[in-house]
Amino acid sequence: MTLPKYKSVTRTQVANQALKDGLVKPVGFEFDWVEVDPLIAAFRRMVRGNEFDICELAITTYLCAKAYGKKFTAIPVFIVRQFHHGAILVNKNAGIRSPKDLEGKRVGVNRGYTVTTGVWARGILQDQYGVDLSKVTWVLSGDEHVAEYKAPANVTPIEAGKKMEDMLVSGELAAAIGVSVDHPDIAPLIPDAEETGFAALKATGHYPINHLVVIRDELLEAHPGLATEAFNAFARSKQIYVDKLKAGEIELKGDAKMHKRVMEITGGDPMPYGIEPNRGVVENLIGHAKKQGILSGSERIEDLFVKETLGLVG
Repeated sequence: MTLPKYKSVTRTQVANQALKDGLVKPVGFEFDWVEVDPLIAAFRRMVRGNEFDICELAITTYLCAKAYGKKFTAIPVFIVRQFHHGAILVNKNAGIRSPKDLEGKRVGVNRGYTVTTGVWARGILQDQYGVDLSKVTWVLSGDEHVAEYKAPANVTPIEAGKKMEDMLVSGELAAAIGVSVDHPDIAPLIPDAEETGFAALKATGHYPINHLVVIRDELLEAHPGLATEAFNAFARSKQIYVDKLKAGEIELKGDAKMHKRVMEITGGDPMPYGIEPNRGVVENLIGHAKKQGILSGSERIEDLFVKETLGLVG
């Protein structure tokens, strides 16, 4: 019997390595892997053209896309997580002594206002440092994946012909989120950002989610059980990685080093899949998106994921 093949995109990374290598295979279908570099190009192609059957997607891009009726739905496979305290760089000559000093200033945001790192970083500024986000002018270096979305009035595009990194170095921007700049005048806004992120995890239990997985609604309607089988395949692949991490069989660098530290802090799986283990952090992100003018306020977590997956944990 020939199994259906579904055009699928996900970056090869620690949690899905076994899936991409074929060590783990789904039941009832096959992944037809398509490599897209950079991955964000796949996000845009999915949002604007519904181009893939199964696709990794930035979570706030998904929240925004769902609000505008895009024809795909997420499964609770949270394939990428990051801390974002270190994502905010500041020009040391801009007079920024504390995050609160960003009020009244122009702050760059790499790409769009709905980019997940930007949403989490602004949430940190607001919740942990009391920054009034409405008093900051957010300068974008790109546009939104969801073309229909309109940003708040204090969000503006970058001036034509200018680069965000250069504007940060020159002082035209006091700070910027999500850029990489090697210059003596540029430094992280939040000192010891890595440890500050781990301290936030200890305080809240929230390990921020960046990416999840979506499936085209047409396939979900035609093939009941597809979402469950896709979830199970991703979960089996991730469990192989977590078991090796626990056993000390993974070199502790990059994501693995971060996951090991998260595991030590939480005492459990650093990357749990499913709604219930992640309800708090997902609702926290939805709250940030509402406060920042990305969502309207009527979204419920149960409406954002395929119904058959709501009780799954992996």
